[in-house]
Amino acid sequence: MSVPSVGALPLHGVRVLEMADKAEMCGRYLADLGATVIKLEPPGGSSSRRRGPFHDGMSISFAVRNANKQSLTLDLADAGDRGRFEAMLATVDLWIESTAPGSPAAAGLSIAELRARHPRLVVLSVTDFGQTGPYRDWAGSPWVHTAMSGYLSRSRIGDRYPLMPPAALPAEAAAVQASFAALVGLWNAMETGTGDHIDFSLLEATGQILDPAMGMVGTASAGADVGVAATTPARRRPAPDMYPIFECADGFVRVVLLSPRQWRAMRSWLGDPEDLMDDALDAIFTRFARAGEIRRHVSLLFKGRSMAELVQEGQARGVPCAPVLGPEEVVSTGHYLERRAIARHEIATGVEASVPTGFVEFNGCRLGIRTRAPDPGEHNAPLLTELTDARATGAPVATAGAPRRRPLGGIRVLDLGVIVYGAETGRLFADLGADVIKVENRAYPDGARVARGGMMNANFASGHRGKRSIGLNLRSDRGRTLFTALAAESDLVLSNFKPGTLESLGLGYDTLAQVNPGIVMVTSSAMGSTGPWARWMGYGPLVRCASGLSSLWRYPDGPSAFADGNTVYPDHYAARVMAAAGLAALIARRRTGRGAHVEGAQVEAILMQLSEFVALESLRPGAVSAKGNRSDEGAPWGVYPCAGSDEWCVITVRGDEEWARFCQVAGLADLADEPALRTTAGRLRNRERIDARVGLWTSNLEPRAVQHLLQAAGIPAGAMVRATELGDDPHLSARQYLKQLRQPGLGPLIVENAPFFSERIDPPPQVPAPEFGEHTREVLTEVLGLAPGEVQRLIDEGAAEEGTACR
Repeated sequence: MSVPSVGALPLHGVRVLEMADKAEMCGRYLADLGATVIKLEPPGGSSSRRRGPFHDGMSISFAVRNANKQSLTLDLADAGDRGRFEAMLATVDLWIESTAPGSPAAAGLSIAELRARHPRLVVLSVTDFGQTGPYRDWAGSPWVHTAMSGYLSRSRIGDRYPLMPPAALPAEAAAVQASFAALVGLWNAMETGTGDHIDFSLLEATGQILDPAMGMVGTASAGADVGVAATTPARRRPAPDMYPIFECADGFVRVVLLSPRQWRAMRSWLGDPEDLMDDALDAIFTRFARAGEIRRHVSLLFKGRSMAELVQEGQARGVPCAPVLGPEEVVSTGHYLERRAIARHEIATGVEASVPTGFVEFNGCRLGIRTRAPDPGEHNAPLLTELTDARATGAPVATAGAPRRRPLGGIRVLDLGVIVYGAETGRLFADLGADVIKVENRAYPDGARVARGGMMNANFASGHRGKRSIGLNLRSDRGRTLFTALAAESDLVLSNFKPGTLESLGLGYDTLAQVNPGIVMVTSSAMGSTGPWARWMGYGPLVRCASGLSSLWRYPDGPSAFADGNTVYPDHYAARVMAAAGLAALIARRRTGRGAHVEGAQVEAILMQLSEFVALESLRPGAVSAKGNRSDEGAPWGVYPCAGSDEWCVITVRGDEEWARFCQVAGLADLADEPALRTTAGRLRNRERIDARVGLWTSNLEPRAVQHLLQAAGIPAGAMVRATELGDDPHLSARQYLKQLRQPGLGPLIVENAPFFSERIDPPPQVPAPEFGEHTREVLTEVLGLAPGEVQRLIDEGAAEEGTACR
């Protein structure tokens, strides 16, 4: 696969100054997209350089998150370096910073004063809990965010303890949402000439991306209609495993059966057993109720057969399935190697490893690693020389302050996306003011629209609010002509159809670019558009298996104890990956006048989150395995039982000072006095004994009591909450994390609010989701200028459709 020239990268010419050890993958993604990202480090280097895992003393974690960046070392306590820092701000478009609100460091930076002197600058402040609200000054960590967002309560099997997802998924997912926020801010600054200060909360991003409790909820509600404002269901455990995994001769295979057609294909594969011939099993909830009976048949079929054999036959039969790969298999998988989704790279000075290379492809070229992670201060000389030259020319002055707005107003999007990923990608643009037109077809309805048997439900409404709907039959010549004409008047096309579908309809990127050279097409699939697995039927649970994530997301005491079966991950996260790439392509169009085709694979988005594990496995085979609720970052560091039934809290003690304070709060003076426990290394060697004592302390306290006691001492801690409790959280309420949507026919729904807060950008208005074909006549007359009579003829002949029931 070819590598684009630097000048062809979508964010070429965008300059970013990164002063953030949180969400480093945000800067990495912007750098992959072509921005010049300068990592400003203190003498001795960023603290993230001291975060494991390590190889020969080199932080693999730092290396994979800082590829394609430059390093500038300055001491901001020195007056000369402080002047150089401010001069650098005059040369960049975006400043990413993560100082704690109200801290001495934040006071020294004085963002308000710096912005007054650099009014065109966009500042992205990435913090644990945001710039406002009761928890503003609290200490956080990815584990704490997972507990407090409502996600941890759904990561488990049956009555077992909740299991922390592997690979710091919250931090990696939030980093991508931060990159989207940054690009929205940059777009707005380009449009208005005025910069912005974006308030980005890692807790809120975690709640919106992993598998949100409100909004396009997937399985988050575990059968409870938590999106309905009047409903307050009791606390409950997650639904039974919705996406079962079966043992076979050489490992495990997951099967996902959603549609009646898929179920009947599975039943045929089983030999149409008499006890499964009941037509009621066409309904997914009936199959859940009889899961044990179905599992017995499938287990017998799969026993003694290989993963490869089962997946090949299953996919050929129309049964969505995938192998559960371990890290050692992922590193050498032919599909990833052929697509160069995993390749050998120098990731740090003198260290070469196999690593995931990048998130997306741009006009057929992978936007991935171009240069290794820098050594501390490696680019001081050229950057400081550039700074001297920039001082001589001076910085442009901003225009007068621009009013608040939704910055994507004027952008028209044709949204072909379906189910969760498709809904989320388009909604992100609609929330920010774009005219998003959902293109639907009566014969092939969006599964999310008809999931409950009707044409509208809370889930669909949450994912498609603010859009318009047009009905088009793209399998008719006239319907395709209408779509092409709409594309000529649009800016962006979104699709997550199976690879090759649009091309088979004559609506691929090359065709649309002929009528609109400025069109940007964003397509996503499960496994990518090329490679041996390109044609696989894929859903989030299958993608997790094929990426290696499921094999790590299990209880370590059992090879089959997989705990990821109650989530739709990575749909919401992958939507942010592609929305950011699509917006980057629109930014590039401002410079070049040309559109682009941006392609992504959900499995590769997950691989990027597992970068450090893939690299470690390639460097030390066998080093990566499921760790459960154990971490090498510190001790105590885990999920601890609390008073009550099924109550838990997360505690993450980050260093020796926090350990001393923790022991004082928890009344563990004897442990504080032990010399062997005064260092992180010593505590890690004794973590089982420490965890036992900590568990005894927490088991006598309610989760929120532990949370408040430890947060008062500056120690990251958080209560595990359920989806239904988020609306009662005082911090989330103060920050208007949730809002009410009034959907006709459904009543008030509780949905998520904005993905970030900003001085210049308005939050999304809560506009109802469209009925099927509700805007067909409006769009055809308004956008294409067709007369009412012509629109009626198109509807009569079936090329266009409006609000009639799906067959």
